[in-house]
Amino acid sequence: MNPTNDRQQQLRAGRRLEYFTLGWNLTEAAVAIGAGLFAGSIALIGFGIDSLIESLSGGILLWRLRQAEAETDERRERLAHRLVGISFLVLALYVAFESGKSLLRREEPETSVIGIVLSIVSLIVMPLLARAKRRVAAKLDSRALRADSRQTDICAYLSAILLGGLLLNAFFGWWWADPIAALCMLPLIFREGMEAVRDRSSCHHESFQLPK
Repeated sequence: MNPTNDRQQQLRAGRRLEYFTLGWNLTEAAVAIGAGLFAGSIALIGFGIDSLIESLSGGILLWRLRQAEAETDERRERLAHRLVGISFLVLALYVAFESGKSLLRREEPETSVIGIVLSIVSLIVMPLLARAKRRVAAKLDSRALRADSRQTDICAYLSAILLGGLLLNAFFGWWWADPIAALCMLPLIFREGMEAVRDRSSCHHESFQLPK
């Protein structure tokens, strides 16, 4: 197969994966935030806001996959990515504050069946999606897409933490499991934010050679 045609196919595959990621994260955010507000679950709300911020990050990479590199675009992308990082840090502060308040006031969340189902589905979908991104990234030799697959892995870790907190609250009545689960998300959220703010994400150094 012609190398140019093969690259075009892989770029299309990468864009399809990012469109799916974007749609999934937006749906996940709406369901998680809605269910979290209804049940009073800080972990669910934090998970939903994280998905919303990751949608913005995924949109940036989709833009990179669709456009050729230009100096102006690179500057704008760097600024946008730093703003995403700041959003993650704000999220970390929100989760820390609300979780601490819930623990001090012993605020007991309601059982959220929707949240449990959402976290299980996410725990299944995210590793498969990350694996597909890594395959395309290897064929494109794209560090940016490989880094994005790592972020998808992190979403799976957050799903596992969320599921643990929701199940402990639902089956054992451990009300504190929900805010503790939210606090367990903080290191991953904070790391994502700091890497973006420091502009260390590899997508800033990636040049996609899009065919004319």
